[in-house]
Amino acid sequence: MFTSCETSPVPRERLHRRVFAAAGAYNVLWGCYAVVDPQWVFRVAGMTPQNHPQIFMTLGMVLGLYGLLYLDVALRPAEGLTVAAVGLAGKVLGPLGWLWLYLTGQWPLASGLLLVTNDLIWWLPFTLYLHDCLPGWRARYLTSGRG
Repeated sequence: MFTSCETSPVPRERLHRRVFAAAGAYNVLWGCYAVVDPQWVFRVAGMTPQNHPQIFMTLGMVLGLYGLLYLDVALRPAEGLTVAAVGLAGKVLGPLGWLWLYLTGQWPLASGLLLVTNDLIWWLPFTLYLHDCLPGWRARYLTSGRG
């Protein structure tokens, strides 16, 4: 399997378990709330409600499922490199998409509140986890004869 650190423990494992448990719980709760009240972001940001709230409900479902994956990383931190890498990519690409919406006048600055809790606060801990896990993954990958 390509997504593992080597069999030795992941450096700062306790920290990474806590971070991914928090990220998992946050995403599951956020996702569930987005399904139940898909217009909340638009109300809070002073935006016109969506004509198709099902789109935001679907986003909530996807984020909730990411939460389950983050909980799995918390349980098995040596196995979570791919999940964390994909999660961090989303947490970087999401703000870039928001920036485009803001700069083109489609979304107001107030809608950027989402970026703080959904994306920005996770950049450092996810990057630290990848930093800690990547050497073991490289060693495993390169010594397995697959490189």
